[in-house]
Amino acid sequence: MIDSGVTSQPIFYLFIALSILLSLGYAWGARRNKKILKRAFDDLVEIFNPKDRQFTNIGGLSGYHANFIPHRNRYVRRVDATVTLLPRQSWLYYPISKLIRRYDRFYMVLYLAPEMMGRITEGHIIEKAYSRFHGAKIENEERLSKETLNWGGKTFFIYFADEVIKRSLERCMEILGKPGALRHVALVPEQERMFLFMIPKPGQVKEVVSRVHQWFTQLLGSRQSADAPAD
Repeated sequence: MIDSGVTSQPIFYLFIALSILLSLGYAWGARRNKKILKRAFDDLVEIFNPKDRQFTNIGGLSGYHANFIPHRNRYVRRVDATVTLLPRQSWLYYPISKLIRRYDRFYMVLYLAPEMMGRITEGHIIEKAYSRFHGAKIENEERLSKETLNWGGKTFFIYFADEVIKRSLERCMEILGKPGALRHVALVPEQERMFLFMIPKPGQVKEVVSRVHQWFTQLLGSRQSADAPAD
């Protein structure tokens, strides 16, 4: 039985109100994060039409990792994707996370099919502001040429090993039209993969990933044709 003296104190009602608010916040945040996760992975399934898929929880309501094996893809043998989200379900920690991490994150890696290995050189399109973040460092930066440009009102850097890959990166930007939520696209031949990082804003994952995949497929197709022996 609750002491009537306690229930008459304003602090008691404040505690009850805070508990209700946190409960409602948890429900809202959980729904919001689940919606972002589902939308991002549904978009990837639609784009790559995988014959096999696997999902792994890496952070409760705030993170999932997925592995896809594309169906009948001549150029890509595997797709890995990771989504990490701000803890919207925890209204006490959310402001701190927002201050430290700032935004949700979507990472995707396309691994080359065996017959495509050795056909690309290194290149990057990276937003200047994002390039300052820990973990965004380009390991071979000193071996690459660099240009600065304005794309969609934001400053980006292009790093390239040769003029062929530079023109291809410029073609990628043409296909995308605008950067949107994209922050980094990387061709990493030493690891036989293409890497993409973006903010998984609703409606943008499908648009960005599908266009980058279109560009990447065109690039690999052109490299395969260029390397084919003459009759």
